[in-house]
Amino acid sequence: MLDIQAVASFADYFIICNGTSNRMLSSLAEAVSEAGKQQFGLFSGIEGGANDGWLLVDLGDVVIHLFSPEMREYYALEELWSGGKVLLRVQ
Repeated sequence: MLDIQAVASFADYFIICNGTSNRMLSSLAEAVSEAGKQQFGLFSGIEGGANDGWLLVDLGDVVIHLFSPEMREYYALEELWSGGKVLLRVQ
């Protein structure tokens, strides 16, 4: 989890994670979207597609990025947003 409040005005946090297959990426996006709706009343949009290797779930102040390993390495959001503060890293 990356705290980007000090460097961005459109969101407070990024959650960045990998999925090892297109099916996993789609399932993660749907699960996050549904959990946000049921637990917090948040209606989210899912951008991108599993075949693209990058899906984004926008929950307002929290944006979840779901990547294939190749696309995560290519886009390197952790480096791009290095001005943010890492709050949690799980490997």
